[in-house]
Amino acid sequence: MKRQGRMNHVVPAFVCVALLLAVPDWFGVGPARAAESFVIAASPSLKGLLERLGSGFEDAHPEVRVKLYFDSGLGLRQTIAGMQNSLVGQYFVGSGPINLVAPGGDELIARLQGKYYVLPGTTRSYAMDQLVLVVPESLVEAPESLEAIAQGRARLAIAERTRTRLGEQTADMLRASGMGEALKGRLDLATDGRGVIDHVLSGQADVGIIFGDQAVEQQQRLRVVGVINKGYQPTVHSMAMERYCPNRRLCEEFLTYLQTAEAQRLVRQAGYAVPTMSGR
Repeated sequence: MKRQGRMNHVVPAFVCVALLLAVPDWFGVGPARAAESFVIAASPSLKGLLERLGSGFEDAHPEVRVKLYFDSGLGLRQTIAGMQNSLVGQYFVGSGPINLVAPGGDELIARLQGKYYVLPGTTRSYAMDQLVLVVPESLVEAPESLEAIAQGRARLAIAERTRTRLGEQTADMLRASGMGEALKGRLDLATDGRGVIDHVLSGQADVGIIFGDQAVEQQQRLRVVGVINKGYQPTVHSMAMERYCPNRRLCEEFLTYLQTAEAQRLVRQAGYAVPTMSGR
């Protein structure tokens, strides 16, 4: 009888514990689930833009955590090739499988598609570089266009044509607009975008031409006074689905998200322009 009495006390206690464990399910709480990782392999030059887009996508998909892996164009190609040719499975060591690929420009996308490293028909263009005129933030009165600069005496800092994409596009624009001759003797040559920024901030030049995303990074010190959107061929940035993307539905959702008004707002906020044809 004493033994039976002990059992009578044990059973209710067991039932209580079981009920307590079941309560979260009654209220729809349940055990916490780990967020799904979503890896984008990209060029380091797109860091600021992709961080904004990744955060925006996470806001709409709380169950997803966007992870960014950065490497040079050649590095990305070698990583993806090694991953897809691996004998142990198509996985990116350290971060799991890659979902999307976003190199700095569409040339590498085309090469990857030719090798079938990304799935044909999944490429989506979402941003393109744009040239902007910048002056020191402290400067009150500043020319707001190339025409205004040509009519005044301001010195214009530009990147050298042969060293960077910025320099090449700037030179093409000055030639196409006919401003090269008008500004002759007032062009201040810098090595690259950083050099242009240094020349403007040091007073060596009054105005500079850099990419919009570079201006965003320096918005505490520089102010954009004009946007130049013609006379040069801007670099278009696209994403494509990696061949072994583990969750194609989610990849398609991200590619679709790139074309929403919210994503395009973030693209402009990061200093880029939105392609007129944002998908192909």
